[in-house]
Amino acid sequence: MTEASSARSARRHHWRRDIIELAALFSAVAVADVLANTLVHGPSGPLLLCSAAVALLATAGFHVWWSRRHEYAPPPTDTGATAASPSGAAPGAAGQETVLWRMRTTVRDEPGSLAALCTALAARRVDILSLQTHPLSDGTVDEFLLRAPEALTSGELARTVAGAGGAHSWLERADAHDLVDAPTRMLGLATRTALDSAELPLALRQLLGRCTIRSVPARSLRGQPLAEQVPTEGVLEEHLMKFRDPSGGSLTIERPQLPFTPTEFARVRALVDLDARLGQRVPPRRDVLTLPEGNEITVRRADTSDLAAAREMHDRCSPNTLGLRYHGPVGDADRYLNHLLSPRFGRTLAVETASGRLVALGHLLWDGEETEVALLVEDAWQQRGIGAELLRRLVTMAAEAGCESVYAITRASNTGMVAAMRGLGLPLDYQIEEGTLVITARPTGVPARRESLESARVQDGTGRR
Repeated sequence: MTEASSARSARRHHWRRDIIELAALFSAVAVADVLANTLVHGPSGPLLLCSAAVALLATAGFHVWWSRRHEYAPPPTDTGATAASPSGAAPGAAGQETVLWRMRTTVRDEPGSLAALCTALAARRVDILSLQTHPLSDGTVDEFLLRAPEALTSGELARTVAGAGGAHSWLERADAHDLVDAPTRMLGLATRTALDSAELPLALRQLLGRCTIRSVPARSLRGQPLAEQVPTEGVLEEHLMKFRDPSGGSLTIERPQLPFTPTEFARVRALVDLDARLGQRVPPRRDVLTLPEGNEITVRRADTSDLAAAREMHDRCSPNTLGLRYHGPVGDADRYLNHLLSPRFGRTLAVETASGRLVALGHLLWDGEETEVALLVEDAWQQRGIGAELLRRLVTMAAEAGCESVYAITRASNTGMVAAMRGLGLPLDYQIEEGTLVITARPTGVPARRESLESARVQDGTGRR
């Protein structure tokens, strides 16, 4: 109904109501006049007045009784309306188990394309929790966070999307961490990167999902050039991104299962630029522990500033100890240190004595999609639980970083490393070939800390306790 017709209807109803009220008024006056004449001039006027009063009281009493009887009566059971589902859920969805999905699909850059996709998802009782769009030259990549019925399989969901016009779709199970909106997530990743140089590869992997990240140094251990010259603005290909590393090397990111978008490229470049501007940095935390014999040691993060102290520790280690650690010529051991201590390639823990002498190093190295752990303890400080403590801390770091597995490479005769890995209490896989032993552990189920060393106190970077 238009506004004009509504106004005409309102005016028509208004004058009709006035006529009815005027007629009622005249009728009431006429009845009152008849009653007045009857009461004044009729012989039975007092009797008629008393009868009217009794009838009025009876009517009022009956009305009160009827009102009280039906005041708390329940409403009709069948009103023809559908009851609302709990928590605002759609009818039939109450109590249904759901799962979270991350989905990415490409739709045509035409009006109504996204609406058709959302309608198809709604028809399958799929709730869209968040949506991000990545414009391309020939379409739009839409990234969804979905809550779908548990009975809806990934294949059925993919067919629904394809039927609604989605192409090149990709699905992955999500969890509660994916519920954070994109700006908040980027701020969190930037904060992690700003606090620790070693966090950049982990932040990129969390941002991009399953991908392979490789840091290539500028030169090899023998001084030969390794890294290619990458433009300052970086390189974006379909499944490959490259950036210039502040140290002169390069950072390469690959994701074969899903092409990168310009939006993702811009976000990664922002994190890489932030890392380059801040320079090398490690958290200042220092843990002071007490060995069984009473000596105090300090466990802290290490970086390339510890290169000289690490070389001095090498000089104090026996050739057998260095051989068990580096699996090669002992003379090349010092060449590895600059790479191992760089936060770009992983995290390193150092153990110092009360006098400040470095006596042990533990490395957690990012190796593509895998993670390697390695230990070196000076001969005079072995068999005191230092290696086991370092290994436990490194595997805990790997678990916190979301690494699915951690492997250690050593010689089959290195019983100390084997015992330390077994002491983690995790399922282990063993592979041995020509005397080289590879032990793989899955850190997602790292048990609670077992105090092989007594934790005494914690210091910050200023030395305060």
